[in-house]
Amino acid sequence: MWQSATVRTSLGFIALAIVCAFFADFQISTHDPWQELGRLMMGLVIPDFLAVDFLGEALLRTLAFAFVGVGLGAFVGLLLALAFHSTWVRTGCAFVRAIHELFWALIFLQFFGLHPLTGVLAIAIPYAGIFAKVYAEIFDETDPQPSRVLPQGSGRAAGLAFTRLSQAWPHLVNYTSYRLECGLRSSAVLGFVGMPTLGYYLESAFAQGLYGSVGALLILFYVLIATLRLWVRPRLLPFYLLAAPFLLGSGLPIVWSNVSRFFTQDIVPAPLRNGEGIGGFGAWLLDLLATQALPGIWNTLLLTQIALVITGALAMVLFPLISRHFTGRVGGTLGHITLVVMRSTPEYLLAFILLQLWGPSMLPAVVALALHNGGIIAHLLGQRSNQLTLRQDAPHGLDRYVYEVTPRVYGPFLALLFYRWEIIMRETAILGILGIATLGFYVDSAIQEIRFDRALVLILITALLNIGVDVLARRLRARLRLRHNVNCEP
Repeated sequence: MWQSATVRTSLGFIALAIVCAFFADFQISTHDPWQELGRLMMGLVIPDFLAVDFLGEALLRTLAFAFVGVGLGAFVGLLLALAFHSTWVRTGCAFVRAIHELFWALIFLQFFGLHPLTGVLAIAIPYAGIFAKVYAEIFDETDPQPSRVLPQGSGRAAGLAFTRLSQAWPHLVNYTSYRLECGLRSSAVLGFVGMPTLGYYLESAFAQGLYGSVGALLILFYVLIATLRLWVRPRLLPFYLLAAPFLLGSGLPIVWSNVSRFFTQDIVPAPLRNGEGIGGFGAWLLDLLATQALPGIWNTLLLTQIALVITGALAMVLFPLISRHFTGRVGGTLGHITLVVMRSTPEYLLAFILLQLWGPSMLPAVVALALHNGGIIAHLLGQRSNQLTLRQDAPHGLDRYVYEVTPRVYGPFLALLFYRWEIIMRETAILGILGIATLGFYVDSAIQEIRFDRALVLILITALLNIGVDVLARRLRARLRLRHNVNCEP
């Protein structure tokens, strides 16, 4: 019964993606994409590490925004996790995490400008919602028995510290360290909206055709992610957190009158601001929905479903690269490096590079989303397969893959894929800033035209769409009785 439902669901998603592909634009419009790709590869082979005037600053700013944003998000998320049973808290956390960091950055840029607070809050706010959800799930999985044997009169804080928190601590640390890796990716991408992180210098180097500098920036970023566990030690973490705020830079001063105007005038719908009443507001909203929201939703859903299925296919093909049942030490090391590069490259960054090579269409977005998310799921699935014990007479090669390992990891694979569904949707929407006609394209256009009221409505629609997909994914996981370990969430 379970297998039948799983197969039907999988085939349904594949069929839907095939239908969506007929409506997608996969055209390559650049004159000679292979020549540009060759120049990029040459930049990776011969990187220009001598560009120290900006390489050092790019890395320091990227690290600083990541540490401060993730640290603040983890602290607030821990407090919210303790009250996660509240409907208001759960709903608020679902809303803030449904809005991508770049959307938050675009909002804060309108009244804080290019100030470090913009970058810090853009990371901290959605991460607080993510931390609250995952921390609460980790607390729920702790054994309740120790709290029942505490001496009478023990305070709530003492009970929490010596029972749930002590059990959950290793899992909280593991997940927080993973989120720091995500924070580094988010911090790098903030450069594309003007913050002085790696993405800012990468975009500038691309614009000038300095592929040696592009290669140096990418290689340093990969090394930074790959060695994270070596230099982020628990004893050094307080030092990093204390030093990071002083490395954010000063930026332009905040004009507080802009903050007040943004909330009292800029985001108020134009008809209401101009005294046109409910009728004018209704016509304004219908026009926005018909000309921007609905086309943006259609393209976002289209691209998401195609990317989701290709992500799943890539993950199933690539997980044997790090599975001890299929590879030896050398092959496993090469496979690990391959998956580290795939999952460490932010979707936005990869889509930006591919857009320069192939031109504006859905193809760069689909490939970027599939490579990044496929790398993450393949990594986690490979680790899961390493926990399997095969019988002594188990077949080898393709038969082992098809008949022994895949049936046993397929349930966790679907759970991970459905978990990434909402994340792929968030990334699909934000890729519109690069010129792909998803919801992010219309949000960015509205902001460029200084129509913040339109931008805010479109961002709210994006958040509701992400929440809807998250609810649907959770129901599918429950219906198929799929589970994944929250301590290893991608």
